[in-house]
Amino acid sequence: MRLCLLVLMGASVAGAQSGSSGLLAVVNQKEHAVVLVDPVTKTSVASISVGVNGHEIAASPDGKRLYVPIYGSAGVGRPGTDGSTIDVIDIASRKVVDTIDLGRPLRPHKDVFGPDGLLYVTGELANAVEVVDMTKRAIVGEVPTGQMESHLLAITRDGRRGYTANVDAGSVSVLDLTGRKLVTVLPLTKRVQRMALSNDERWAFTSDIDLGRVAVIDTKTNTLSRWVPMGGMPYVTQPTADGKYLLVSETKGTQGQLEVVDLATWAVVHRYPLPSPGTGGFLLHGGRAYLSVPLSGTVHVLNPATWQMEAPIVLTPGTDGLAWAR
Repeated sequence: MRLCLLVLMGASVAGAQSGSSGLLAVVNQKEHAVVLVDPVTKTSVASISVGVNGHEIAASPDGKRLYVPIYGSAGVGRPGTDGSTIDVIDIASRKVVDTIDLGRPLRPHKDVFGPDGLLYVTGELANAVEVVDMTKRAIVGEVPTGQMESHLLAITRDGRRGYTANVDAGSVSVLDLTGRKLVTVLPLTKRVQRMALSNDERWAFTSDIDLGRVAVIDTKTNTLSRWVPMGGMPYVTQPTADGKYLLVSETKGTQGQLEVVDLATWAVVHRYPLPSPGTGGFLLHGGRAYLSVPLSGTVHVLNPATWQMEAPIVLTPGTDGLAWAR
């Protein structure tokens, strides 16, 4: 197994990012804002205030608007305020132009646009995924997860299936999004975090944040296929654009770590140290993988074509969810 330990602050060439037109949108929990970043100069060009607190963000299919569920002041499963809205940001005017009231406290967290144009949003307090029609500015359906703390959501390209990571339930729920019903619940471990699908949708991934391993779920049989042991405590997973590798961000002691798993062999083939523990989110765009780290307030940039880390985007502590705006 070939392990590449590369220095994080590797040099990058301005303007070298192919397909980098547009702006990187970064949610900052501590500042209650969405920061727009020029991906070439790696500098902030705008900061737009949103509610307390936005964690995740989704871009509209045309990239012209951003949708930020307002979760509330609490951490997962902890006491605090219970959010019930989604803030809508217009990129052209760089301001919040609408706030969608979801009608009741939900702690809305992860939002994903489906191919049907509807926005699917995890509603933790409802043990469900809420189906939101942005033209009607309202919830038009609900898909039960059967579990508490359904925090993260991944959906298939055809919009038929959804998968939620249910944090303190330690499980994954498989959802029929078209029928708006629960298919099954897969009990896995004590606690899980985050949710991703392989590019061919053959596998679903979530992280065991206590025992340091990644769960690989067979989406054909809805069963656990294997555990992949990691070098730290994994959190966020993200397949590379070519579908051959899985990026896994981790906490390792007082530091962070990014590991790359070969999906053909299930072996770790690259490993990169990060300056601080904890992870916000991953985003793939323009041939780059972007990884936010809340404690350091940075967004790290990996080029999977060369397996080189480029200079990070340095912001302020609180960086979390990522999206691409045009």
